Amino acid sequence: MLTGDASFIKKINRSLIISKIIEHGMISRADLAKITGLNKATISVQAAELLAEELIIESKQEHKNLGRRPIMLSLNHQAGFALGIDLDKYTITFTLSDLNGHPVSVDSIEIQTSDYTAITEILSREIGKYQELSSNTHYGLIGAVVGIHGIVNNDEMIYFVPYHKWHNKNLKEDLQNVTGVSIYVENNANLCSFAERVYKHHQSENLLSVSLYSGIGLGIMVKGNLLKGYHGYAGEIGHMIVVPDGKPCSCGNLGCWEQYASEYSFVTHLSAVKNNAVLTYNDISKWLIEADPTTCMHMAHYIKHLSIGLNNIINLYNPEILVLNSELLQLYPNALKDIKAHISSTVGHYSELLISDFGKKACSMGACAVAIKNFLNISELRLSVPASQSNAVN
Repeated sequence: MLTGDASFIKKINRSLIISKIIEHGMISRADLAKITGLNKATISVQAAELLAEELIIESKQEHKNLGRRPIMLSLNHQAGFALGIDLDKYTITFTLSDLNGHPVSVDSIEIQTSDYTAITEILSREIGKYQELSSNTHYGLIGAVVGIHGIVNNDEMIYFVPYHKWHNKNLKEDLQNVTGVSIYVENNANLCSFAERVYKHHQSENLLSVSLYSGIGLGIMVKGNLLKGYHGYAGEIGHMIVVPDGKPCSCGNLGCWEQYASEYSFVTHLSAVKNNAVLTYNDISKWLIEADPTTCMHMAHYIKHLSIGLNNIINLYNPEILVLNSELLQLYPNALKDIKAHISSTVGHYSELLISDFGKKACSMGACAVAIKNFLNISELRLSVPASQSNAVN
Protein backbone atom coordinates (compact mmCIF):
# COMPACT_ATOMS: atom_id res chain seq x y z
CA MET A 1 0.00 0.00 0.00
CA LEU A 2 1.32 3.45 -0.97
CA THR A 3 1.47 5.82 1.97
CA GLY A 4 2.94 9.26 2.56
CA ASP A 5 2.38 12.67 4.08
CA ALA A 6 -0.10 15.20 2.71
CA SER A 7 2.46 17.05 0.56
CA PHE A 8 3.62 13.79 -1.04
CA ILE A 9 0.06 12.72 -1.86
CA LYS A 10 -0.65 16.19 -3.25
CA LYS A 11 2.38 15.91 -5.51
CA ILE A 12 1.20 12.52 -6.81
CA ASN A 13 -2.29 13.91 -7.47
CA ARG A 14 -0.83 16.92 -9.28
CA SER A 15 1.29 14.67 -11.50
CA LEU A 16 -1.71 12.50 -12.34
CA ILE A 17 -3.94 15.47 -13.16
CA ILE A 18 -1.36 17.13 -15.44
CA SER A 19 -0.70 13.83 -17.23
CA LYS A 20 -4.39 13.30 -17.94
CA ILE A 21 -4.92 16.88 -19.12
CA ILE A 22 -2.07 16.44 -21.61
CA GLU A 23 -3.26 13.00 -22.69
CA HIS A 24 -6.81 14.19 -23.43
CA GLY A 25 -5.89 17.59 -24.83
CA MET A 26 -9.00 19.21 -23.35
CA ILE A 27 -10.98 17.82 -20.44
CA SER A 28 -13.56 19.05 -17.92
CA ARG A 29 -13.13 18.92 -14.16
CA ALA A 30 -15.94 16.38 -13.91
CA ASP A 31 -14.30 14.05 -16.43
CA LEU A 32 -10.94 14.47 -14.70
CA ALA A 33 -12.54 13.28 -11.47
CA LYS A 34 -14.00 10.22 -13.22
CA ILE A 35 -10.76 9.27 -14.96
CA THR A 36 -8.41 9.84 -12.02
CA GLY A 37 -10.70 8.63 -9.24
CA LEU A 38 -10.00 11.81 -7.30
CA ASN A 39 -12.87 13.70 -5.66
CA LYS A 40 -14.19 16.92 -7.16
CA ALA A 41 -12.82 19.05 -4.32
CA THR A 42 -9.27 17.79 -4.93
CA ILE A 43 -9.64 18.43 -8.67
CA SER A 44 -10.91 21.96 -8.03
CA VAL A 45 -8.07 22.86 -5.66
CA GLN A 46 -5.39 21.44 -7.96
CA ALA A 47 -6.90 23.10 -11.05
CA ALA A 48 -7.02 26.46 -9.28
CA GLU A 49 -3.31 26.19 -8.41
CA LEU A 50 -2.33 25.14 -11.93
CA LEU A 51 -4.35 28.03 -13.38
CA ALA A 52 -2.63 30.46 -11.00
CA GLU A 53 0.75 29.08 -12.12
CA GLU A 54 -0.32 29.55 -15.77
CA LEU A 55 0.42 25.90 -16.53
CA ILE A 56 -3.14 25.27 -17.69
CA ILE A 57 -5.85 27.40 -19.25
CA GLU A 58 -9.66 27.32 -19.34
CA SER A 59 -11.90 27.47 -22.37
CA LYS A 60 -15.57 26.82 -23.09
CA GLN A 61 -16.33 23.91 -25.37
CA GLU A 62 -18.68 24.46 -28.28
CA HIS A 63 -21.74 22.20 -28.14
CA LYS A 64 -25.29 22.13 -29.51
CA ASN A 65 -27.05 20.90 -26.39
CA LEU A 66 -29.09 23.14 -24.13
CA GLY A 67 -27.51 24.41 -20.95
CA ARG A 68 -24.16 25.84 -20.04
CA ARG A 69 -21.14 24.98 -22.13
CA PRO A 70 -18.67 22.90 -20.09
CA ILE A 71 -15.47 24.62 -19.04
CA MET A 72 -12.50 22.68 -20.36
CA LEU A 73 -8.97 22.52 -19.00
CA SER A 74 -5.94 22.21 -21.26
CA LEU A 75 -2.19 22.65 -20.99
CA ASN A 76 -0.95 26.17 -21.61
CA HIS A 77 1.41 24.93 -24.30
CA GLN A 78 2.97 28.36 -24.82
CA ALA A 79 3.86 28.89 -21.17
CA GLY A 80 7.44 27.90 -22.01
CA PHE A 81 9.60 26.07 -24.50
CA ALA A 82 11.82 22.98 -24.47
CA LEU A 83 15.07 22.56 -26.39
CA GLY A 84 16.15 19.21 -27.81
CA ILE A 85 19.71 18.91 -29.12
CA ASP A 86 21.08 16.08 -31.26
CA LEU A 87 24.88 16.20 -31.08
CA ASP A 88 26.09 13.97 -33.91
CA LYS A 89 29.45 13.49 -35.61
CA TYR A 90 29.25 16.31 -38.15
CA THR A 91 26.09 18.23 -37.21
CA ILE A 92 24.24 19.60 -34.20
CA THR A 93 20.46 19.80 -34.60
CA PHE A 94 18.41 22.10 -32.35
CA THR A 95 14.65 21.57 -31.98
CA LEU A 96 12.62 24.05 -29.96
CA SER A 97 9.17 22.78 -28.97
CA ASP A 98 6.18 24.06 -27.06
CA LEU A 99 4.95 22.23 -23.97
CA ASN A 100 2.85 19.92 -26.14
CA GLY A 101 6.08 18.72 -27.74
CA HIS A 102 5.24 20.34 -31.07
CA PRO A 103 8.31 21.76 -32.87
CA VAL A 104 8.29 25.50 -33.41
CA SER A 105 11.85 25.79 -34.71
CA VAL A 106 14.39 23.32 -36.13
CA ASP A 107 17.93 24.33 -37.10
CA SER A 108 21.18 22.48 -37.80
CA ILE A 109 24.80 23.58 -37.55
CA GLU A 110 27.65 21.79 -39.26
CA ILE A 111 30.71 21.17 -37.08
CA GLN A 112 34.21 20.53 -38.38
CA THR A 113 35.90 19.89 -35.07
CA SER A 114 35.89 17.31 -32.29
CA ASP A 115 37.43 19.69 -29.77
CA TYR A 116 35.32 19.50 -26.61
CA THR A 117 35.84 23.14 -25.62
CA ALA A 118 34.95 24.43 -29.08
CA ILE A 119 31.77 22.36 -29.28
CA THR A 120 30.76 23.35 -25.75
CA GLU A 121 31.12 27.00 -26.74
CA ILE A 122 28.88 26.42 -29.78
CA LEU A 123 26.26 24.72 -27.62
CA SER A 124 26.37 27.48 -24.99
CA ARG A 125 26.01 30.19 -27.62
CA GLU A 126 23.05 28.52 -29.31
CA ILE A 127 21.30 27.71 -26.02
CA GLY A 128 21.64 31.41 -25.17
CA LYS A 129 19.86 32.31 -28.42
CA TYR A 130 16.96 30.00 -27.59
CA GLN A 131 16.79 31.47 -24.09
CA GLU A 132 16.29 34.86 -25.67
CA LEU A 133 13.66 33.51 -28.09
CA SER A 134 11.74 32.02 -25.18
CA SER A 135 12.09 34.97 -22.80
CA ASN A 136 8.65 36.46 -23.49
CA THR A 137 6.88 33.35 -22.16
CA HIS A 138 5.92 32.77 -18.52
CA TYR A 139 8.52 30.05 -17.86
CA GLY A 140 10.99 30.80 -20.66
CA LEU A 141 13.30 27.97 -21.70
CA ILE A 142 12.29 25.15 -19.34
CA GLY A 143 15.29 22.95 -20.11
CA ALA A 144 17.67 21.65 -22.75
CA VAL A 145 18.38 17.95 -23.35
CA VAL A 146 21.49 16.94 -25.29
CA GLY A 147 21.45 13.63 -27.16
CA ILE A 148 24.92 12.05 -27.24
CA HIS A 149 25.99 9.45 -29.82
CA GLY A 150 28.07 7.67 -27.21
CA ILE A 151 28.04 6.30 -23.69
CA VAL A 152 26.36 8.33 -20.92
CA ASN A 153 26.16 7.07 -17.34
CA ASN A 154 23.33 7.34 -14.83
CA ASP A 155 24.80 10.59 -13.47
CA GLU A 156 24.61 12.09 -17.00
CA MET A 157 28.39 12.11 -17.31
CA ILE A 158 29.74 11.38 -20.79
CA TYR A 159 31.89 8.29 -20.44
CA PHE A 160 32.96 7.96 -24.08
CA VAL A 161 32.04 9.38 -27.50
CA PRO A 162 33.84 7.26 -30.12
CA TYR A 163 33.81 9.69 -33.04
CA HIS A 164 34.89 12.72 -31.01
CA LYS A 165 37.23 10.69 -28.77
CA TRP A 166 35.74 12.28 -25.66
CA HIS A 167 36.33 10.58 -22.32
CA ASN A 168 34.76 11.48 -18.96
CA LYS A 169 33.24 14.86 -19.86
CA ASN A 170 30.74 16.67 -17.63
CA LEU A 171 28.84 18.46 -20.38
CA LYS A 172 25.80 18.89 -18.15
CA GLU A 173 27.68 20.92 -15.56
CA ASP A 174 29.75 22.84 -18.11
CA LEU A 175 26.64 24.03 -19.98
CA GLN A 176 24.63 24.78 -16.84
CA ASN A 177 27.43 26.91 -15.42
CA VAL A 178 27.52 29.08 -18.54
CA THR A 179 23.82 29.26 -19.48
CA GLY A 180 21.98 28.86 -16.18
CA VAL A 181 19.51 26.59 -18.00
CA SER A 182 18.47 23.17 -16.65
CA ILE A 183 20.57 20.79 -18.77
CA TYR A 184 20.11 17.04 -19.20
CA VAL A 185 22.43 14.68 -21.08
CA GLU A 186 21.23 11.37 -22.50
CA ASN A 187 22.24 8.72 -25.01
CA ASN A 188 20.67 9.42 -28.41
CA ALA A 189 19.24 5.89 -28.86
CA ASN A 190 17.47 6.20 -25.49
CA LEU A 191 15.93 9.47 -26.64
CA CYS A 192 14.78 7.89 -29.92
CA SER A 193 13.12 5.08 -27.99
CA PHE A 194 11.49 7.58 -25.63
CA ALA A 195 10.12 9.53 -28.60
CA GLU A 196 8.55 6.38 -30.06
CA ARG A 197 6.81 5.60 -26.76
CA VAL A 198 5.71 9.16 -25.92
CA TYR A 199 4.54 10.29 -29.36
CA LYS A 200 3.23 7.10 -30.95
CA HIS A 201 3.26 3.74 -29.15
CA HIS A 202 1.56 4.91 -25.95
CA GLN A 203 0.30 1.50 -24.92
CA SER A 204 3.49 -0.49 -25.52
CA GLU A 205 4.97 -2.02 -22.38
CA ASN A 206 8.05 -3.42 -24.13
CA LEU A 207 9.49 -1.30 -26.93
CA LEU A 208 12.96 -1.35 -28.49
CA SER A 209 14.30 1.26 -30.90
CA VAL A 210 17.45 0.60 -32.94
CA SER A 211 19.14 3.72 -34.35
CA LEU A 212 21.19 3.03 -37.47
CA TYR A 213 23.08 6.20 -38.39
CA SER A 214 26.72 7.09 -37.66
CA GLY A 215 26.77 4.07 -35.33
CA ILE A 216 24.14 1.73 -33.90
CA GLY A 217 22.41 2.25 -30.59
CA LEU A 218 19.56 0.48 -28.81
CA GLY A 219 16.96 2.23 -26.66
CA ILE A 220 14.98 -0.06 -24.33
CA MET A 221 11.60 0.96 -22.91
CA VAL A 222 10.01 -1.36 -20.33
CA LYS A 223 6.70 -0.37 -18.72
CA GLY A 224 7.19 3.23 -19.77
CA ASN A 225 10.70 3.57 -18.37
CA LEU A 226 14.14 3.43 -19.95
CA LEU A 227 16.13 0.32 -19.08
CA LYS A 228 19.68 1.66 -18.75
CA GLY A 229 21.62 -0.97 -16.85
CA TYR A 230 23.70 -0.76 -13.67
CA HIS A 231 25.92 2.15 -14.76
CA GLY A 232 23.62 3.47 -17.48
CA TYR A 233 25.58 1.91 -20.33
CA ALA A 234 22.96 -0.59 -21.57
CA GLY A 235 22.10 -0.42 -25.26
CA GLU A 236 25.56 -0.13 -26.83
CA ILE A 237 24.47 -2.88 -29.19
CA GLY A 238 26.52 -1.54 -32.10
CA HIS A 239 29.61 -2.97 -30.41
CA MET A 240 28.24 -6.49 -30.34
CA ILE A 241 30.72 -8.60 -32.33
CA VAL A 242 29.06 -10.24 -35.35
CA VAL A 243 32.18 -11.08 -37.38
CA PRO A 244 35.05 -12.58 -35.33
CA ASP A 245 38.37 -10.91 -36.23
CA GLY A 246 36.46 -8.61 -38.59
CA LYS A 247 36.82 -4.93 -39.36
CA PRO A 248 38.45 -2.73 -36.69
CA CYS A 249 36.12 -0.52 -34.69
CA SER A 250 36.77 2.77 -32.88
CA CYS A 251 35.89 1.00 -29.61
CA GLY A 252 39.03 -1.15 -29.93
CA ASN A 253 37.37 -4.43 -30.89
CA LEU A 254 37.17 -6.19 -34.25
CA GLY A 255 34.01 -7.10 -36.14
CA CYS A 256 31.48 -4.88 -34.33
CA TRP A 257 27.94 -4.83 -35.72
CA GLU A 258 28.02 -1.12 -36.58
CA GLN A 259 30.95 -1.71 -38.93
CA TYR A 260 28.55 -3.73 -41.10
CA ALA A 261 25.03 -2.48 -40.40
CA SER A 262 25.15 1.28 -39.67
CA GLU A 263 24.11 3.70 -42.40
CA TYR A 264 27.61 5.16 -42.23
CA SER A 265 29.15 1.79 -43.07
CA PHE A 266 26.77 1.26 -46.01
CA VAL A 267 27.43 4.72 -47.48
CA THR A 268 31.20 4.40 -46.95
CA HIS A 269 31.37 1.07 -48.78
CA LEU A 270 29.10 2.16 -51.62
CA SER A 271 31.02 5.43 -52.02
CA ALA A 272 34.27 3.53 -52.44
CA VAL A 273 32.82 1.18 -55.06
CA LYS A 274 31.08 4.00 -56.94
CA ASN A 275 34.14 6.24 -56.64
CA ASN A 276 31.83 8.97 -55.41
CA ALA A 277 33.00 10.71 -52.27
CA VAL A 278 29.72 12.54 -51.59
CA LEU A 279 26.71 10.24 -51.82
CA THR A 280 23.24 11.53 -50.95
CA TYR A 281 20.03 9.75 -50.01
CA ASN A 282 18.68 10.91 -53.40
CA ASP A 283 21.54 9.11 -55.18
CA ILE A 284 20.87 5.88 -53.30
CA SER A 285 17.11 6.14 -53.83
CA LYS A 286 17.59 6.68 -57.58
CA TRP A 287 19.88 3.63 -57.89
CA LEU A 288 17.50 1.45 -55.91
CA ILE A 289 14.56 2.49 -58.10
CA GLU A 290 16.66 1.79 -61.21
CA ALA A 291 17.71 -1.57 -59.71
CA ASP A 292 21.38 -0.67 -60.09
CA PRO A 293 23.20 -4.02 -59.61
CA THR A 294 25.97 -2.62 -57.41
CA THR A 295 23.61 -0.75 -55.08
CA CYS A 296 21.22 -3.70 -54.85
CA MET A 297 24.08 -6.08 -54.06
CA HIS A 298 25.33 -3.79 -51.28
CA MET A 299 21.80 -3.47 -49.93
CA ALA A 300 21.43 -7.25 -49.82
CA HIS A 301 24.71 -7.57 -47.86
CA TYR A 302 23.60 -4.74 -45.59
CA ILE A 303 20.21 -6.38 -44.86
CA LYS A 304 21.94 -9.69 -44.13
CA HIS A 305 24.31 -8.17 -41.55
CA LEU A 306 21.55 -6.02 -40.10
CA SER A 307 19.39 -9.10 -39.63
CA ILE A 308 22.15 -10.94 -37.76
CA GLY A 309 22.12 -8.31 -35.06
CA LEU A 310 18.32 -8.05 -35.01
CA ASN A 311 18.09 -11.81 -34.49
CA ASN A 312 20.31 -11.46 -31.43
CA ILE A 313 18.27 -8.54 -30.07
CA ILE A 314 14.98 -10.39 -30.53
CA ASN A 315 16.33 -13.48 -28.79
CA LEU A 316 17.68 -11.38 -25.92
CA TYR A 317 14.66 -9.14 -25.27
CA ASN A 318 11.54 -10.72 -26.85
CA PRO A 319 10.19 -7.24 -27.70
CA GLU A 320 6.57 -6.30 -28.25
CA ILE A 321 7.54 -3.56 -30.74
CA LEU A 322 10.91 -3.31 -32.48
CA VAL A 323 11.41 0.02 -34.27
CA LEU A 324 14.22 0.54 -36.76
CA ASN A 325 15.24 4.17 -37.03
CA SER A 326 16.83 4.49 -40.46
CA GLU A 327 16.33 6.84 -43.37
CA LEU A 328 18.24 4.41 -45.57
CA LEU A 329 15.67 1.65 -44.96
CA GLN A 330 12.88 4.11 -45.77
CA LEU A 331 14.34 4.35 -49.29
CA TYR A 332 14.10 0.60 -49.88
CA PRO A 333 10.48 -0.61 -50.35
CA ASN A 334 11.35 -4.25 -49.65
CA ALA A 335 13.32 -3.53 -46.48
CA LEU A 336 10.92 -5.02 -43.93
CA LYS A 337 10.06 -7.98 -46.13
CA ASP A 338 13.74 -8.85 -46.66
CA ILE A 339 14.62 -8.37 -42.99
CA LYS A 340 11.72 -10.56 -41.83
CA ALA A 341 12.87 -13.28 -44.22
CA HIS A 342 16.20 -13.34 -42.36
CA ILE A 343 14.67 -13.40 -38.86
CA SER A 344 12.20 -16.24 -39.29
CA SER A 345 13.67 -18.41 -36.51
CA THR A 346 11.14 -20.43 -34.51
CA VAL A 347 13.03 -19.42 -31.36
CA GLY A 348 12.93 -15.61 -31.68
CA HIS A 349 9.60 -13.87 -31.08
CA TYR A 350 8.40 -10.28 -31.45
CA SER A 351 4.99 -8.75 -32.03
CA GLU A 352 5.68 -5.92 -34.48
CA LEU A 353 8.65 -4.79 -36.57
CA LEU A 354 8.50 -1.23 -37.92
CA ILE A 355 10.61 1.43 -39.62
CA SER A 356 10.30 4.67 -37.64
CA ASP A 357 8.25 7.49 -39.12
CA PHE A 358 10.42 9.99 -37.24
CA GLY A 359 13.81 9.30 -38.83
CA LYS A 360 16.57 11.64 -37.71
CA LYS A 361 14.03 13.84 -35.92
CA ALA A 362 13.48 11.16 -33.26
CA CYS A 363 16.45 12.06 -31.07
CA SER A 364 15.59 15.75 -30.70
CA MET A 365 11.86 14.93 -30.37
CA GLY A 366 12.67 12.58 -27.52
CA ALA A 367 14.95 15.22 -26.02
CA CYS A 368 12.15 17.81 -26.01
CA ALA A 369 9.82 15.25 -24.42
CA VAL A 370 12.32 14.52 -21.64
CA ALA A 371 12.68 18.24 -20.90
CA ILE A 372 8.88 18.61 -20.71
CA LYS A 373 8.46 15.55 -18.48
CA ASN A 374 11.17 16.76 -16.10
CA PHE A 375 9.78 20.30 -15.98
CA LEU A 376 6.22 19.17 -15.25
CA ASN A 377 7.53 16.53 -12.81
CA ILE A 378 5.12 13.88 -14.06
CA SER A 379 5.55 10.11 -14.11
CA GLU A 380 3.97 9.51 -17.52
CA LEU A 381 3.86 11.66 -20.64
CA ARG A 382 1.76 11.05 -23.75
CA LEU A 383 2.09 13.53 -26.58
CA SER A 384 0.69 13.59 -30.10
CA VAL A 385 2.53 14.12 -33.35
CA PRO A 386 1.54 17.61 -34.59
CA ALA A 387 -0.69 17.76 -37.66
CA SER A 388 1.21 20.86 -38.68
CA GLN A 389 4.65 22.10 -37.79
CA SER A 390 4.02 25.63 -39.01
CA ASN A 391 3.96 27.22 -35.53
CA ALA A 392 6.58 29.83 -34.82
CA VAL A 393 7.98 31.49 -31.75
CA ASN A 394 6.77 35.09 -31.54
